[in-house]
Amino acid sequence: MNVTHALAPHLPYLRRYARALTGSQQSGDAYVRAALTALLSGEHVLDANKPPRVALYRLFHQIWSSPAEHYETSDAAADSSGNPEGRLLALSASRRAALLLTAVESFSLDEAGAILGEEPEEVERAVIEAQRAIETELISRVLIIEDEPIIALDLENLVTELGHEVVGTAATRDQAVKLAHSTRPGLVLADINLGEGGSGIDAVSEILDSFDIPVIFVTAYPEKLLTGERPEPTYLIAKPFLPETVQATVGQALFFHPIKRKAA
Repeated sequence: MNVTHALAPHLPYLRRYARALTGSQQSGDAYVRAALTALLSGEHVLDANKPPRVALYRLFHQIWSSPAEHYETSDAAADSSGNPEGRLLALSASRRAALLLTAVESFSLDEAGAILGEEPEEVERAVIEAQRAIETELISRVLIIEDEPIIALDLENLVTELGHEVVGTAATRDQAVKLAHSTRPGLVLADINLGEGGSGIDAVSEILDSFDIPVIFVTAYPEKLLTGERPEPTYLIAKPFLPETVQATVGQALFFHPIKRKAA
């Protein structure tokens, strides 16, 4: 099996990770392209002693941390000294990476350490520190768009336990838009497919016509969205989800969004 075929199944999830880490679809995709270009040109090679997925993420981190490569958009690179979220962003890139690698990408502490070039104990400390920072610095009002009552309740309990306020739960597109206008949430968690209630993507598009708020999509079929063939979400949670995955993704969305408002 050649390198292209070995890495192909992992690329959609690397794009998801890169976007969450940088807070920008444009920046995340640019770093992934740079990593693949470096690999195909022979400038970098994958570590043959690591599993292909670990080696690929390691290569990405080498490109991302290289001073010679800068693909951050003005949104992600804005001055971070003006608010608590920005100061947290400037100080915690490695913590956020550790949290995303373990909570969202499901790497073990050993694997995350190999990717980051750190000991597993260092990764574990970074994860704990990132979780504490999220709990203490980033609190928001959340609208949940989900047509499955059990999943909606599960999400509501999770985000409430993280300290956020759930302002409403909508099962249809129309309900979601109405609730968004009446409650003005600071974050939206949206299922992609609302069954007979319509499309979660359409609901979010209509909401974003009126509000500048971060959105996290939740779907049982992430591979259908992470194709590289059309605009894709920056933040995406796959069903079934773990509490730490929700926490990490919500944290990333709220880390970056205040900077986007400032730069707009």
